[in-house]
Amino acid sequence: MTRDLRMALSVALGRPGDASSDFDLNPDIALPEGRVLRPAAVLVPVTVTGKVILTKRSARLKHHPGQIAFPGGQQDPTDADATAAALREAEEEIGLPPALVEVMGNLPGHETVTGFAVTPVVGLVREDFVVRAEAGEVDEVFEVPLTHLTDPARFSVQARTWQGRRRYYFTVPWGPYYIWGATARMLRALAERMQG
Repeated sequence: MTRDLRMALSVALGRPGDASSDFDLNPDIALPEGRVLRPAAVLVPVTVTGKVILTKRSARLKHHPGQIAFPGGQQDPTDADATAAALREAEEEIGLPPALVEVMGNLPGHETVTGFAVTPVVGLVREDFVVRAEAGEVDEVFEVPLTHLTDPARFSVQARTWQGRRRYYFTVPWGPYYIWGATARMLRALAERMQG
């Protein structure tokens, strides 16, 4: 299983693709020229049993409160690169030791409505670890089968009003978890590559 999964991820991440954004499905929204995006990174942690680890963010956070997300955050000046930031954040937010992660590669960058340029780093989690949700930032840590998240038929487009206009976005729900927005868009990019 591990060898097949490693190969499937490696092949998928080797496929070309364009960067994505929270505005992909909203071509009428004009983004300001010269905008400055803050660098950020998330870890897309895939277990050797074929599950993706996700978090439910605390409702008290300033950015994306209560949403389903990958572990991650803003890249610090002390981080060597996006991969280092993603691994640091995963250890801080869910207790995942960097030594247990085999970095497989990156998905194309993703721009969020909150002004971040996110690098999604895909990593294979080689063994079990003791999950430790960071108090104040993470309300819950859970897993979703990779097969669910990489099946394009599981995704749908929905909409809500944002800054006075309709904004469309991808969703890929799993049980009680409403996975949408940037997280769903990055998963959609992975799904597209996994399907070939």
